Amino acid sequence: MISRWKVGVFLFNEVEVLDFAGPFEVFSVTATSEGQPFTVHTVSQDGEMITARNGLKVQPDYSIEDLPPVDILIIPGGLGARENEMKNEIIINWIRQQMKEVKLMTSVCTGALLLAKAGLLDGLKATTHWASVKNFRNDFPNVEVLENVKFVDEGHIITSGGISAGINMSFYIVKNLLGTGVAEETAKRMEYDIDLQY
Repeated sequence: MISRWKVGVFLFNEVEVLDFAGPFEVFSVTATSEGQPFTVHTVSQDGEMITARNGLKVQPDYSIEDLPPVDILIIPGGLGARENEMKNEIIINWIRQQMKEVKLMTSVCTGALLLAKAGLLDGLKATTHWASVKNFRNDFPNVEVLENVKFVDEGHIITSGGISAGINMSFYIVKNLLGTGVAEETAKRMEYDIDLQY
Protein backbone atom coordinates (compact mmCIF):
# COMPACT_ATOMS: atom_id res chain seq x y z
CA MET A 1 0.00 0.00 0.00
CA ILE A 2 1.26 3.47 -0.82
CA SER A 3 2.44 5.48 2.15
CA ARG A 4 1.80 8.83 0.50
CA TRP A 5 -1.42 10.03 -1.04
CA LYS A 6 -2.35 12.91 -3.30
CA VAL A 7 -5.61 14.61 -2.36
CA GLY A 8 -7.62 16.79 -4.73
CA VAL A 9 -10.18 19.29 -3.43
CA PHE A 10 -12.67 20.59 -5.99
CA LEU A 11 -13.57 24.28 -5.72
CA PHE A 12 -16.29 26.32 -7.41
CA ASN A 13 -18.12 29.60 -6.93
CA GLU A 14 -20.38 29.60 -3.86
CA VAL A 15 -18.76 26.48 -2.40
CA GLU A 16 -19.36 26.19 1.36
CA VAL A 17 -16.10 27.26 3.02
CA LEU A 18 -15.82 24.64 5.76
CA ASP A 19 -16.83 21.90 3.31
CA PHE A 20 -13.45 22.24 1.64
CA ALA A 21 -11.38 24.00 4.32
CA GLY A 22 -12.11 21.35 6.97
CA PRO A 23 -10.82 18.36 4.98
CA PHE A 24 -8.01 20.52 3.55
CA GLU A 25 -6.83 21.26 7.09
CA VAL A 26 -7.06 17.67 8.31
CA PHE A 27 -5.06 16.22 5.43
CA SER A 28 -2.59 19.12 5.35
CA VAL A 29 -1.62 18.96 9.02
CA THR A 30 -1.48 15.16 9.28
CA ALA A 31 2.11 14.09 9.87
CA THR A 32 3.99 10.90 10.67
CA SER A 33 7.59 10.17 11.55
CA GLU A 34 8.20 9.91 7.81
CA GLY A 35 6.84 13.38 7.11
CA GLN A 36 3.67 14.55 5.38
CA PRO A 37 1.70 11.57 4.05
CA PHE A 38 -0.79 13.74 2.14
CA THR A 39 -0.18 16.29 -0.58
CA VAL A 40 -3.30 18.41 -1.03
CA HIS A 41 -4.14 20.24 -4.25
CA THR A 42 -7.13 22.45 -5.00
CA VAL A 43 -8.76 22.40 -8.42
CA SER A 44 -11.48 24.34 -10.19
CA GLN A 45 -12.95 23.95 -13.64
CA ASP A 46 -10.70 26.55 -15.27
CA GLY A 47 -8.08 27.12 -12.57
CA GLU A 48 -9.24 30.70 -12.07
CA MET A 49 -9.92 32.25 -8.67
CA ILE A 50 -13.27 31.26 -7.19
CA THR A 51 -15.47 33.13 -4.74
CA ALA A 52 -16.70 30.82 -2.00
CA ARG A 53 -19.71 31.44 0.22
CA ASN A 54 -19.78 34.81 1.93
CA GLY A 55 -17.16 36.28 -0.38
CA LEU A 56 -14.00 34.31 0.45
CA LYS A 57 -11.73 34.32 -2.59
CA VAL A 58 -9.53 31.28 -3.21
CA GLN A 59 -6.97 30.69 -5.95
CA PRO A 60 -7.00 27.01 -6.96
CA ASP A 61 -3.76 25.20 -7.75
CA TYR A 62 -5.02 23.60 -10.95
CA SER A 63 -7.77 23.42 -13.54
CA ILE A 64 -9.49 20.11 -14.21
CA GLU A 65 -7.42 19.90 -17.40
CA ASP A 66 -4.02 20.06 -15.70
CA LEU A 67 -4.69 18.45 -12.31
CA PRO A 68 -2.10 15.71 -11.70
CA PRO A 69 -3.52 12.28 -10.84
CA VAL A 70 -4.94 12.16 -7.31
CA ASP A 71 -5.67 9.24 -5.01
CA ILE A 72 -8.48 10.90 -3.05
CA LEU A 73 -10.94 13.41 -4.50
CA ILE A 74 -13.11 15.61 -2.28
CA ILE A 75 -16.28 17.11 -3.74
CA PRO A 76 -17.66 19.75 -1.36
CA GLY A 77 -21.13 21.26 -1.42
CA GLY A 78 -22.85 24.54 -0.85
CA LEU A 79 -25.20 26.78 -2.77
CA GLY A 80 -22.96 26.63 -5.83
CA ALA A 81 -23.19 22.83 -5.95
CA ARG A 82 -26.98 22.85 -5.85
CA GLU A 83 -27.59 25.86 -8.08
CA ASN A 84 -24.78 25.68 -10.62
CA GLU A 85 -22.57 22.59 -10.67
CA MET A 86 -25.56 20.21 -10.76
CA LYS A 87 -26.28 21.63 -14.22
CA ASN A 88 -22.64 21.71 -15.31
CA GLU A 89 -22.16 18.74 -17.62
CA ILE A 90 -18.42 19.41 -17.91
CA ILE A 91 -17.99 18.93 -14.15
CA ILE A 92 -20.41 16.00 -13.89
CA ASN A 93 -18.51 14.22 -16.66
CA TRP A 94 -15.19 15.09 -15.00
CA ILE A 95 -16.37 13.58 -11.71
CA ARG A 96 -17.53 10.48 -13.56
CA GLN A 97 -14.12 10.16 -15.22
CA GLN A 98 -12.24 10.78 -11.97
CA MET A 99 -14.15 7.89 -10.38
CA LYS A 100 -12.30 5.57 -12.76
CA GLU A 101 -8.94 6.97 -11.70
CA VAL A 102 -9.03 7.76 -7.99
CA LYS A 103 -8.71 5.26 -5.17
CA LEU A 104 -11.30 7.05 -3.04
CA MET A 105 -14.10 9.41 -4.09
CA THR A 106 -15.59 11.52 -1.29
CA SER A 107 -18.18 14.24 -0.87
CA VAL A 108 -19.08 16.72 1.83
CA CYS A 109 -22.58 18.10 2.36
CA THR A 110 -24.47 18.59 -0.91
CA GLY A 111 -21.42 17.54 -2.88
CA ALA A 112 -23.13 14.13 -2.74
CA LEU A 113 -25.69 15.48 -5.20
CA LEU A 114 -22.93 15.86 -7.78
CA LEU A 115 -21.84 12.26 -7.22
CA ALA A 116 -25.45 11.15 -7.59
CA LYS A 117 -25.90 13.23 -10.74
CA ALA A 118 -22.83 11.50 -12.17
CA GLY A 119 -24.50 8.14 -11.46
CA LEU A 120 -21.87 7.10 -8.93
CA LEU A 121 -24.27 6.48 -6.04
CA ASP A 122 -26.89 4.30 -7.76
CA GLY A 123 -27.66 1.33 -5.53
CA LEU A 124 -25.51 2.68 -2.70
CA LYS A 125 -26.11 4.30 0.66
CA ALA A 126 -25.15 7.97 1.03
CA THR A 127 -25.71 11.01 3.20
CA THR A 128 -25.77 14.78 2.79
CA HIS A 129 -26.75 17.92 4.67
CA TRP A 130 -29.94 17.30 6.65
CA ALA A 131 -31.75 20.12 4.85
CA SER A 132 -31.19 18.43 1.48
CA VAL A 133 -32.24 14.88 2.41
CA LYS A 134 -35.80 15.17 1.10
CA ASN A 135 -34.76 16.65 -2.24
CA PHE A 136 -31.96 14.10 -2.54
CA ARG A 137 -34.41 11.24 -2.12
CA ASN A 138 -36.86 12.75 -4.59
CA ASP A 139 -34.26 13.48 -7.24
CA PHE A 140 -32.27 10.25 -6.88
CA PRO A 141 -34.60 7.41 -5.83
CA ASN A 142 -31.91 4.80 -6.59
CA VAL A 143 -29.78 6.10 -3.73
CA GLU A 144 -30.52 5.09 -0.13
CA VAL A 145 -30.09 8.38 1.72
CA LEU A 146 -29.26 8.02 5.43
CA GLU A 147 -29.99 10.65 8.05
CA ASN A 148 -28.36 11.48 11.39
CA VAL A 149 -24.96 10.08 10.46
CA LYS A 150 -21.68 11.95 10.05
CA PHE A 151 -20.65 9.92 7.01
CA VAL A 152 -21.38 6.76 5.04
CA ASP A 153 -18.56 4.49 3.89
CA GLU A 154 -19.32 2.44 0.77
CA GLY A 155 -15.73 1.35 0.28
CA HIS A 156 -14.61 3.28 -2.77
CA ILE A 157 -17.00 6.17 -2.06
CA ILE A 158 -17.51 8.00 1.24
CA THR A 159 -20.17 10.70 1.60
CA SER A 160 -20.43 12.95 4.64
CA GLY A 161 -23.14 15.08 6.15
CA GLY A 162 -23.17 18.84 6.19
CA ILE A 163 -20.24 21.18 6.56
CA SER A 164 -18.36 20.16 9.74
CA ALA A 165 -19.12 16.46 9.13
CA GLY A 166 -16.48 16.56 6.41
CA ILE A 167 -13.88 16.99 9.13
CA ASN A 168 -15.08 13.80 10.83
CA MET A 169 -14.98 11.96 7.51
CA SER A 170 -11.43 13.17 6.90
CA PHE A 171 -10.26 11.93 10.30
CA TYR A 172 -11.91 8.59 9.53
CA ILE A 173 -9.91 8.36 6.29
CA VAL A 174 -6.68 9.28 8.09
CA LYS A 175 -7.39 6.64 10.70
CA ASN A 176 -8.08 3.97 8.06
CA LEU A 177 -4.93 4.76 6.10
CA LEU A 178 -2.48 5.55 8.89
CA GLY A 179 -3.95 4.23 12.12
CA THR A 180 -5.74 5.61 15.15
CA GLY A 181 -2.58 7.05 16.70
CA VAL A 182 -1.83 9.32 13.75
CA ALA A 183 -5.47 10.43 13.56
CA GLU A 184 -5.51 11.20 17.29
CA GLU A 185 -2.27 13.17 17.04
CA THR A 186 -3.73 15.17 14.16
CA ALA A 187 -6.90 15.89 16.14
CA LYS A 188 -4.77 17.00 19.09
CA ARG A 189 -2.75 19.30 16.84
CA MET A 190 -5.99 20.84 15.56
CA GLU A 191 -7.54 20.87 19.06
CA TYR A 192 -10.51 19.08 17.54
CA ASP A 193 -12.60 17.00 19.92
CA ILE A 194 -13.45 13.71 18.23
CA ASP A 195 -13.88 10.09 19.30
CA LEU A 196 -11.75 8.00 16.96
CA GLN A 197 -12.47 4.68 18.63
CA TYR A 198 -15.47 3.87 16.40
